[in-house]
Amino acid sequence: MGFSVSGSAALIFIGLFIAFGMWQTAASNSFERVSEAQSDRSDAALAEKNTDVVIDSATTSNGDLEITATNTGSVALSLNRTDVLVDNEYQTGWQGDVLFEGSQKPVDLWVPGEQITITVSSTGSHVKLVTESGVSDSEVVS
Repeated sequence: MGFSVSGSAALIFIGLFIAFGMWQTAASNSFERVSEAQSDRSDAALAEKNTDVVIDSATTSNGDLEITATNTGSVALSLNRTDVLVDNEYQTGWQGDVLFEGSQKPVDLWVPGEQITITVSSTGSHVKLVTESGVSDSEVVS
């Protein structure tokens, strides 16, 4: 075997080695991304199963709608990621006026077992509270 044959065989071997290294890196990154996505999906499904809210009452007084709700799940919820709909209209700006167990706190966290009172300057016949994971409850305004 001459030098040209040995040299070309070495070049082919080096090329295959580099190609395998690039393929292995790409495959490893792809596998890692898929694994992370599956883990995130499992975490979101678990959070959804552990989330539950109940609207205790929805009443109108002095032109405002007062909604009393309880976090009956086992997951703390963010008020900034919770939505209120009155007659299918999205309500904004209510998060700053929420009463926690009758008193106002400068927090965004709605812990399990805690009751909140939401006041919106809107009236309607139907109210819906939707959490960040999509779990919701609705009530007819009395």
